[in-house]
Amino acid sequence: MSTPSPEHQRPDGVSDATVEALGKLSEALEVVEEARGHLYAFHRRSGTADLTLGEAVESLRDAGHTELADRIETELVGRNILAGRWSFQVVEEYDDGYYRDFKDAEARARAELVEGKRHLFEAEMKEDRRTHGRADHEATPPGAGEAAAGD
Repeated sequence: MSTPSPEHQRPDGVSDATVEALGKLSEALEVVEEARGHLYAFHRRSGTADLTLGEAVESLRDAGHTELADRIETELVGRNILAGRWSFQVVEEYDDGYYRDFKDAEARARAELVEGKRHLFEAEMKEDRRTHGRADHEATPPGAGEAAAGD
C-alpha cells in the first residue's frame, strides 16, 4: 500500500491544530490568488475597452460625427482608471505589495511550522477520503515512488 509522498507528510510533532491553521492560511492565499486573477482580468478588460473605444471614436469620425468623436477621445481615450493609474499600475502595485507580502507570510509560516511543506491539510484529507487499494484512488501519481507499484 502506498502512502503520500514525503513532501505531503506531516513532520513529527506537528499538531492537528497546526495543520488545520496552515490549511486555513493556504485557503486564504488561494482566495488572494483568485482575486489576483480577477484583477488581471480587469486589467485586460480595461485595456480592451480603451482600444475598442478608440475604434468607436474613429467610426464616429468616419460617420461624420467629428465633434462628438473629438469630445469622447479627449475625455475618455487613454484616461486613467484610478487617480494617476492605468490598470497595469494597479496590477503592479497589488503584486508588489499585498500579494507579495501575503505569499511571503504564508511561506514563512510553513517554513517555521512544517519544514515548508505545502498542502498538508489537503494531503491528509485525501488520505482520509480515498479508497485504499482501488484504481484511481492512489496516493501519488504513477511513477512517483511507491505509487507505481500499486496502492
